[in-house]
Amino acid sequence: MLKSRLTIPFLILTLTLFSTMLARATFEDAAKPAGTSAKSARVARGEYLVWFGGCNDCHTPWKMGPRGPEQDFSRRLSGHPADLVMPPAPALPPGPWAMTAAGTMTAWAGPWGVSFTANLTPDKETGLGDWTEEMFIATMKTGRHQGKGRALLPPMPYFNVRELSDEDIKSVFAYLQSIPAIHNKVPVPIDPEEPAQ
Repeated sequence: MLKSRLTIPFLILTLTLFSTMLARATFEDAAKPAGTSAKSARVARGEYLVWFGGCNDCHTPWKMGPRGPEQDFSRRLSGHPADLVMPPAPALPPGPWAMTAAGTMTAWAGPWGVSFTANLTPDKETGLGDWTEEMFIATMKTGRHQGKGRALLPPMPYFNVRELSDEDIKSVFAYLQSIPAIHNKVPVPIDPEEPAQ
């Protein structure tokens, strides 16, 4: 008896909650400008790819935290800090060591010289703010700056990124354009020293 008395109010409550959620979702979708959900889906996909691809590992500077190295998310995806002037890279002894990296994980030295990770934020002067989607796709597909300039240097795994579909690369670009712009002029790469004659 008690069970049947509780069933009807429970059904009414469930239907009320469900209809409220449905009405709210319909109202929120109607209130959004056309194309917003497609754009937000693209940005969300790009965010997923950036996290999965480990872009923060090199493009977000690392700092020493209370428990050891940690990413400095106040500089998220802003590349090598402009205020960190690097001394000459240490010479590697003969053997299996092929490269060295700064503690920030944003400067790398090896047979190619010294490379600095790029500012991927939408800052117009120092990041990707003036880039077009086409430039970004060309860079990722060719491994060349803006698709036609200097070669991208290690540790940038463009040879992996170029295997993404154009739609996925567009999603990464859309996400990078959606994050806060950080003004940070990354140094230009340093060519390797010429061997002594």
